[in-house]
Amino acid sequence: MNTARSGRWRITKTYVTDPARSAVLVDVTFESLTGRPYQLYVLCDPALSNTGDDDRGERRGNALVAFDAANASALMSAPSLGRASTGFQGVSDGWTDLRADHRLDWTYDSAAQPGNVVQIAAVPLTGLDASRHLALALAFAPTPGAAADTAASAIRGGFEPAARAYAAGWHDYLRTLQRPRSAAGLEREYDVSVMVLAATEDKTFRGAMIAAPSMPWILGNIPGYSGPYHLVWSRDLYQVATAQLAAGDRGAAERAADYLWERQQRPDGCFPQNSNLDGSPHWPNLQLDEVADPILLSWQLGRVDAGTWQHVKRAATCILEHGPVTQERWENAEGYSPASIAAEIAGLICAAEIAERNGDAGSARRYRSVADAWQRSVDRWTLSTTGPLSPAPYYLRLTVDGRPDAPTTYTIGDGGPTIDQRAVVDTSFLELVRLGIKRADAPGVTQSLPVVDRELGVLTPTGQFWRRYNFDGYGETLDGGNFPGEGNTGRLWPIFAGERGEYELAAGELSGNAATARAAAAARLSAIAATANSGLLLPEQVWDEHPPSGQPGYQPGRGTFSATPLGWTHAQFIRLAWSIDAGRPVERPAVVACRYAGVCS
Repeated sequence: MNTARSGRWRITKTYVTDPARSAVLVDVTFESLTGRPYQLYVLCDPALSNTGDDDRGERRGNALVAFDAANASALMSAPSLGRASTGFQGVSDGWTDLRADHRLDWTYDSAAQPGNVVQIAAVPLTGLDASRHLALALAFAPTPGAAADTAASAIRGGFEPAARAYAAGWHDYLRTLQRPRSAAGLEREYDVSVMVLAATEDKTFRGAMIAAPSMPWILGNIPGYSGPYHLVWSRDLYQVATAQLAAGDRGAAERAADYLWERQQRPDGCFPQNSNLDGSPHWPNLQLDEVADPILLSWQLGRVDAGTWQHVKRAATCILEHGPVTQERWENAEGYSPASIAAEIAGLICAAEIAERNGDAGSARRYRSVADAWQRSVDRWTLSTTGPLSPAPYYLRLTVDGRPDAPTTYTIGDGGPTIDQRAVVDTSFLELVRLGIKRADAPGVTQSLPVVDRELGVLTPTGQFWRRYNFDGYGETLDGGNFPGEGNTGRLWPIFAGERGEYELAAGELSGNAATARAAAAARLSAIAATANSGLLLPEQVWDEHPPSGQPGYQPGRGTFSATPLGWTHAQFIRLAWSIDAGRPVERPAVVACRYAGVCS
C-alpha cells in the first residue's frame, strides 16, 4: 500500500504468482481520498534473459509485449489498456514523458532495435472515482505470442482463484515441515524464511538456488546485467541447503548437492566463483571454501556412495593443489583467511571419512595429514601478536603473506584504502569454531571477540550487528546514495548475529552454561527477525548508528537498499533456530569437532 505524501490518494497492490501458468497477477485498488479523478498508468521495464539492454517491444492488442532472442513477456490488464507507448529508457520512454508535463504525449507503437525497453499504458479503472479497481497480468514465454496468450489466460482465470491455489500450495509445503521450539513468537518470520529459501530454487535446473531474487542498488550501475545476486554461488547454496536440511526439507538439500556435483563442479574438481543457472561458470576466481562446501554438504547428507566419492575426490584434490591460500569469502582479497582455511580443513576431514567408506585409505591418510598440518598452522598464518588493535593476539581478516606480525599492506576492495594487514579484522575467525577446527574457548578466539566488537559491532534498536570488516566499502554512500558511489561504506550484516549466536552455543557446551547460551542465542535470533521489512523479508545489510539523516526510511537496525530478501540471511535465521533447540551448531561436522576441539556430540 502506498499513500501520497499529499494525502490525496492511495494505491493498494497485491501480487500473486499464478500456480497454473508462468504469470504474475496483480490486484490493484486505487482510491482518491479527495474525490478528485486521477489518471493511472502502468509502467513496465522488462529485463529478459537476465539482462535489460537487448530487448525489443511493441503493443499487440491489449498486451504490451517485449522480447529478445530467447524469451518474451506480456503485460495485460482488465479492463483493457488504454493509450500506450513503447520506448527506450531515458530517451523515449513514457516515464520520461510523464515527468515533463504529467501527460502521455508519446505513443510509440514499437521499439524495433535492441535496447533498454520501457513500456507504459493508461489503465481505465472501474467503479467510482473514490475507489477504482483493476487486474494486471505479467506473463512470460519463449515467444511474444505465447506470452500474450499466457497473460490472457491468467486474466480469464482471475486473481482470487490463483491466490487461493497459491496459498494452498505453500500451506501444503509448510505442513511437511516442523518448526523449532525456539521459533515460538517468531512463527511467521520462520515460515516466510523457509518459503523464501524454497522460492530461490530454479524450476528448470533443479537444485540451482540463486543468492537473492532482488535487484539491489549495485544492479542499476551495471548496464545490460541484472546482477550477481541472480547467479548461483556454491557458498550461498551451501548456506541455504544446510538450513533446508535443518528445517526438514531433505529433498531440497539433496537437489542442491546434485546440482553442485553434476552441474557446477569443473572437470579439474574445482568450483567456479559463481555460475549461471545451467552451471556454466560466470566469474573466474577460485575460492576454496566454495570447493569445500559441497564436501561438507555431502557429509551432512550421509552421501558416501561411489558416485559422490568420485566428485569429492576431485574437489579434495583441488583444495590440496591450490590451498590454503585463496580468495576469501568477501571476494575482494586473496591470502590466508581463517574462515577459508577452516572450510578447507573441515572439507578435507569429511573427504577422508568418505574416502574410507569407499576403501581408499591412502587418500584418507593424505587428506588428514594435510588438514592436521593446516590446523596447526592457522594461528601462525593469521593470528597477529603485533597488531595495533590489541596488546593480546587477535585474528586478522587475512594475511597476504602468511606473516600476521608483518606490516604488509593490501588494498581493500570496493573503493577502500591500502592499509597494513594487521589493522583489518572481521568476524570470520568464528568459522574456526563453527566448523570444529578450534574450541570456543581457544585464547585466540576469545581475545579476538572484543576486538571485532569494538571495531565492527554496533548496537542498534533491533539488536547488535557487525560490519564485514573495517574499511569496507560495499554499501551505500554516506548520504544514502547507491553503490558504487563517492564515499560508499559497508553497513551492518544480520548474518553475523546468527554466527555469533552459533558461537555462543558452542561456548555454552564447554562452560556448562547451556541455558545461558541458549538465551543469548535466542536474543540473536530475535534481533535478526527484527530487521525484517513489512513483508517479513530479511535484508543483506541494515543501517548503522549513522544513517543519512532527515530522510524517511533510514532507521538504524533496519534494511538498507541492499539485497532483500537475501537467501543467506534467511538461512542463517533458520539454522540458528534449530541450533538453539539442539544446544549446539547443527551444521558443525562432528567428525571435525571431535578430532580438533574434543567435542564429539
